[in-house]
Amino acid sequence: MKRSVFLKVLAGFIAVLMLGSLPIVFSSFAAMRRSAEKSTAEHLESLGRSLRADVESRLDAGDEPALDLWIKSLAPSAGARLTVVERSGRVLADSEKDPAAMEDHRYRQEVAEALQGRIGMSRRFSYTVEARMLYIGLPLEKDGSVRAVLRLSRYMRIIDEFIAEMRRSTFRLALGVLLLALAGAVWLSLHFTRPIGRLRQAADRVAGGDFSVRVKGSRADELGALTTDFNLMTERLQALFEDANRQKDNLVRTIGSLQEGLAVLDRDGRIILANDSFRALIGNADTEGKYFWEILRRPPLREQIERVRAEKSILRREIRLDERSFLCTLAYLPHQDGLVLLLQDLTEIRRVEDIKKDFVVNASHELRTPIAAVLGAAELLEKDGGGMGRAAALEILKRNASRLAGIVEDLLKLGELEDQGFLPAPRLVTAEELAGRVLPLYRPRAEAKGLELAVEIAPGVAPFAADPDLMEHLLFNLIDNAVKYTDRGRVLLAFRRGGGETIIEVSDTGPGIPTEHQSRIFERFYVVDKSRSRKLGGTGLGLAIAKHVVQLHGGTIALRSEEGRGAIFTVRIPDKPDGTARS
Repeated sequence: MKRSVFLKVLAGFIAVLMLGSLPIVFSSFAAMRRSAEKSTAEHLESLGRSLRADVESRLDAGDEPALDLWIKSLAPSAGARLTVVERSGRVLADSEKDPAAMEDHRYRQEVAEALQGRIGMSRRFSYTVEARMLYIGLPLEKDGSVRAVLRLSRYMRIIDEFIAEMRRSTFRLALGVLLLALAGAVWLSLHFTRPIGRLRQAADRVAGGDFSVRVKGSRADELGALTTDFNLMTERLQALFEDANRQKDNLVRTIGSLQEGLAVLDRDGRIILANDSFRALIGNADTEGKYFWEILRRPPLREQIERVRAEKSILRREIRLDERSFLCTLAYLPHQDGLVLLLQDLTEIRRVEDIKKDFVVNASHELRTPIAAVLGAAELLEKDGGGMGRAAALEILKRNASRLAGIVEDLLKLGELEDQGFLPAPRLVTAEELAGRVLPLYRPRAEAKGLELAVEIAPGVAPFAADPDLMEHLLFNLIDNAVKYTDRGRVLLAFRRGGGETIIEVSDTGPGIPTEHQSRIFERFYVVDKSRSRKLGGTGLGLAIAKHVVQLHGGTIALRSEEGRGAIFTVRIPDKPDGTARS
């Protein structure tokens, strides 16, 4: 819990303990250091007084080397560093270093004070022994004047080690006392704050939507009464929310079952509820909480929403959004000052209507010409039954009757392929078999036009699974178009393998297909050159049939063409998992 009462109370106890104990502890350390240094200084002074007479006698003898040897031999038992400094500052003897190598000591603080006739004392770092030292200087007098100084020193690390040990002992004692005090503070803090913490945790769970939480407590004070009231409140909230959730679930299931896209907007135009159908229609899964114009940036829809809100009415109108048609129903919600938006996708219905309309127009157009020709030939026969026009009329009748039969046959075939219950009958077929079925039928026509009709089968083209009759029909349509519209050059039927597919290509050297027509050539009755198609007897259904045959085999058909440079139709039949092409 952030900034909890427990932490505040505990922090208060700790602050009081720290403020009361730390100054005492640290001030005691300083007092101990002063006491230890004073004791050491007194010890060194006492030691120096006891050695003063012996040092003076050896000075009187004037034997400096003997004095230095005696000082060095005495230092271990004295437990201190001993130095004798002449009044001029020259070191006469030292217990640890060669006096001759030592610099002038006249200006050392303890030496300077001793030369003035009083006991000198200083603390500093000694560069001679490279350690912090405590120095005591005692004046050595003769005839009423100071002739030399006996300096005694001890390493400060001895005092530091003593203080460190005392500090550790003090810290251990203080820590023990502090822990005991802290334990008492924790116990007291928990005793008063634990019920508050339980209520806070329970309140957080209620805020998160868990209304089953209950707080246990048996206190007889104000906190106990607060716990009882809290439990009663959560029981009532739980009952209310369970009822609300039941109603919400029923509403969500009802809305979710709608096939139409439904969204509820608040007074600001923000989406507060939307079903899966609505999200699927607009192609956006993240809708709740957003303004409708963030998701549907369409002026017509926005105008309709503003109109319904202003008029507080119901509006039903068909609109177009992103090339799709929707029946849009808007209804005003007076209690919420919001709107209900219902979108029914009419795109497929309108597409089917357009297909039917185009089919009727195209079929009527294609049938009208041969029917008119048949009627004209019949009138000619009627007027001149045995004359010169009889043969021409019969030729017209035969040609246009054949054209009508072709249209009817292709329509029946297309209807059969589009039947949901129609299934191909696949078996393993070879490229040679398919080429042998189709090419002989078109060789006479190709030779008559001076065209080369060729087949190429690349190495590695194995038998593949396909309906031979449907594949034959597919190749009939593609090669028939190629031979029909190519005046010179050649028509090539090629088989090859690539990317787990059997690839069949029919290419020609004809006039090619303009780019603006290429996207529509697989539509029913669509022809690029209508006058030439009628002249050559085309129905406009061949490529539509070819497309359905390929789709029934799970494949694709595509066109590559440049105007004046021929056309290439590429059919891809994918392999099944066992390695054969599937149908």
